[in-house]
Amino acid sequence: MDLPDHIHAQSASPFHELMGVSMLSWEDGIARLVCTPGPMHANRSGIVHGGVMLALLDQCNAFAGLYCPFPGRTRLAVTLDLDTRFTGQARIGTRLIAEGRVVTAGRNIFFARGEVKDEAGNLVAFGASTHRYRSGSHLPEGVPLEAA
Repeated sequence: MDLPDHIHAQSASPFHELMGVSMLSWEDGIARLVCTPGPMHANRSGIVHGGVMLALLDQCNAFAGLYCPFPGRTRLAVTLDLDTRFTGQARIGTRLIAEGRVVTAGRNIFFARGEVKDEAGNLVAFGASTHRYRSGSHLPEGVPLEAA
């Protein structure tokens, strides 16, 4: 699925580049990220490090509450809490898809749940998180992208 240019601009992150994460789809209340782990994502046992799944959950859950349909603008938040459970192992080279959904949102805080599955649909991690909107980001129009 090709995402509009303004969505690519809003979801761009040096951390995503470092981790090899990209936005698969994004709409109000739902975000899907994808990562194909390479050797640099391995733990000492040769499987995908749990920190990769943790990062995917943090990012997909946060982005689920930060959709902004306005070009040139964005929404920002900080993670206050992230609770994660690992349910399986992921192999290096196996595509991982993380999906986060907003559970509820108030003026300053939103809550989300997410899952990470491998390309075969096996659940490898799930979790819930709490995020606080940064100044101006509680509104759908967010803040100017260049000010972020």
